[in-house]
Amino acid sequence: MENGIKAMIFSAGLGTRFKPWTDTHPKALAIVNGKSLLQRNIEYLRQYGITDVVVNVHHFPEQIIEAIKVNKGWGSNVVISDESDEVLETGGGLMKARHLLESDKIFISVNVDILTNLDLNKLMAFHQQHKPLVTFGVTNRKSSRVLLFDNDNRLCGWKNLQTGQEKISIDKPNLVEKAYSCVVIYQPEILSLIKQTGKFSIMDTYLDLAAEHVILAYDHSGDNLVDVGKPESVAAAEKLFL
Repeated sequence: MENGIKAMIFSAGLGTRFKPWTDTHPKALAIVNGKSLLQRNIEYLRQYGITDVVVNVHHFPEQIIEAIKVNKGWGSNVVISDESDEVLETGGGLMKARHLLESDKIFISVNVDILTNLDLNKLMAFHQQHKPLVTFGVTNRKSSRVLLFDNDNRLCGWKNLQTGQEKISIDKPNLVEKAYSCVVIYQPEILSLIKQTGKFSIMDTYLDLAAEHVILAYDHSGDNLVDVGKPESVAAAEKLFL
């Protein structure tokens, strides 16, 4: 059942950690058990009735466009947001695709290099119940950069555990560290609240808006999640995603 909810798959990255594959291919087309990361994420969204998908492209864009065309979007209605001229990162990419995402419904974003079996129906139910501006998945896995939450799972800040750098939006004691899963639900009004322009990370947007608007974490620790950011992580992904 299609539900009219739109999604964006962030696919424009250079994939520098994924060399040598990305010297001649976009990371979105890296293969895990016979299917590309892009196909897997399109099929993941389809499982939950989400068939209107925006894919942004920058690195070897023609290869992604051709794969979508040849495979007829793997059964989904896939629209390209072209960032060939300049890679805009997640926040800039979202704003460039704004006209493709705008509606009166929530919309979703996922990162092409993250594979997970997070239940999107549960994430959407959590979002509907609490009605924050943004809800995203988090887990307690190890990560060099973490988000900081209060006891109500509200986003309060960000920290780089390697450098000690912190950005605090809401100063509270005993903040809890969690790792970002890159599966996100947004209220439609976020598109008119984002102040940054050009190239920027969606993380900057969250931290800008967190003090004035409720941004919540949905903890799905225990689910499968693999960041297929490096060639060696393909083997880990292939054990979990058949």
